[in-house]
Amino acid sequence: MLAVSDLRKEFGGLVAVDDVTFEIGDGEIVGLIGPNGAGKTTLFNSITGVLTPEDGSGVEFDGTDIVALETHDIARRGLVRTFQIVRVFDEMTVLENVLTGALFGTEESISREEAEERARDALAFIGLSDKADLSTGNLPIAQKKQLELARALASRPRLLLLDEIASGLTPGEIDDLTDTIRRLRDERDISVFWIEHIMDAVMSVADRVIVLNSGRKLAEGTPEEIRNDESVVEAYLGDEA
Repeated sequence: MLAVSDLRKEFGGLVAVDDVTFEIGDGEIVGLIGPNGAGKTTLFNSITGVLTPEDGSGVEFDGTDIVALETHDIARRGLVRTFQIVRVFDEMTVLENVLTGALFGTEESISREEAEERARDALAFIGLSDKADLSTGNLPIAQKKQLELARALASRPRLLLLDEIASGLTPGEIDDLTDTIRRLRDERDISVFWIEHIMDAVMSVADRVIVLNSGRKLAEGTPEEIRNDESVVEAYLGDEA
């Protein structure tokens, strides 16, 4: 589904992502971990059109080169993301927030009625149906993260990129989130690429884990393989491994 080859992103003399190559297939949940400053969010930004990678970088989605596409064009093809810092419209209701994903997040043109049906379906899936008419500004952070996930779901993604969506959540909320991520794959056939610092969360749900360190891909494998990789333990997991 997603094929990234020799992706490189520089900021002046700083190489933030250094020739990273990997693939994500249909129905996979893939974790992305690494120390602060490893280049994880820069990698996401370079895949989704927020940043333009250097010449020679390859990003293909469903066999189409998307490096030169605008962010909204990439999203409408089915490659959708959330952000580390929640970006919702506080002055709108919960339902109106999710409507933006349904109305503007797909290539197809749909009616307001169909968009609202999709939005309410997404809210029901995430567990926010009872909050539909509330002002978004009054939601706690955990529910704002759920809302951003519902808005992404309403755009009918095929691959969903999650950037530290578990940060700031309680253990119980994290358990609910990991269950939701599994259901996205199992019930909606959505692949997931997930940046996360909370190791127990990502290791419990991912099929594979990719490790970045100083912009380079340090390792890739199953959660068990990553936990037992000495180079990963030294660079990142430390005693928690």
